[in-house]
Amino acid sequence: MKKNILTLVLLLTVSIITAQKNQRIAYIDMDFILQNIPQYIEAQNALNDKVAKWRANLDKEARAIEVLKTDLSNEKAILTQDIIEEREEDILVKQEALRKLESLYFGTNGDMFMLRKTLIQPIQDQVYNAVQTIASRKKYDFVFDKSGELIMLYSNKKHDISPLVVKLINIDQKKQAKYDKLAERKKLLDKESVSEEAKERAAKKEALKQKKLTEREKKLKQIEEKRQARLKAREEKRRLLKEKKDALRKAKEAAKKKQEEDAKKKGDDASDQKTN
Repeated sequence: MKKNILTLVLLLTVSIITAQKNQRIAYIDMDFILQNIPQYIEAQNALNDKVAKWRANLDKEARAIEVLKTDLSNEKAILTQDIIEEREEDILVKQEALRKLESLYFGTNGDMFMLRKTLIQPIQDQVYNAVQTIASRKKYDFVFDKSGELIMLYSNKKHDISPLVVKLINIDQKKQAKYDKLAERKKLLDKESVSEEAKERAAKKEALKQKKLTEREKKLKQIEEKRQARLKAREEKRRLLKEKKDALRKAKEAAKKKQEEDAKKKGDDASDQKTN
């Protein structure tokens, strides 16, 4: 009640000041704006799904602890004191772990806070920037949030700039989407260009490799041809030498045979002379 009275006093004070100074006032309905931004709905749904999973996990752990408590209560009469104390300590440890897990999920700087900051804060910043732009263009002196803590007891629809905010955000998002599309297209073109350059470099590299292989094969061929030529020359030299040796041997044999024939002929002649 006290808060409402203070709010009323603040509104009346602002109204008096603006009336006296001819200042311009506008207001927005943050709920209306956010509900007309598809990205916000998607982000909020994603956040809600994650929160639901976290709460389900916490509920599961809590139920498991309750089962432990119930089992201990039912079996306490047949358990030794050491076992009772051990199981009570185990329950306390699990309860502490559950509190830490809850703090990790929903604490001041927990997962929900960080996820909300990641998903929703950028959209809220867009709304704030859009309000600033519109207020600057239309020269408003005050812009209130109808759905905020400052309660409006009366508002004239003509001062509601919420549709303008939504329109400006949509325009900015379309521009951003167009820019992102162009950036993605440029990225693809750059990638294709890089790919073509890479292919060209690879082709040049392969051509150079083939050239080197061809030159190497050519050199090897030349070396082999020289080796074959040397072998052929060596074989020819050996053939000529063999032919020369064979000719000498045949000449010696022929000379020896002739000597023998000559000696035999002399012997025969000498024998004929003696007979005569």
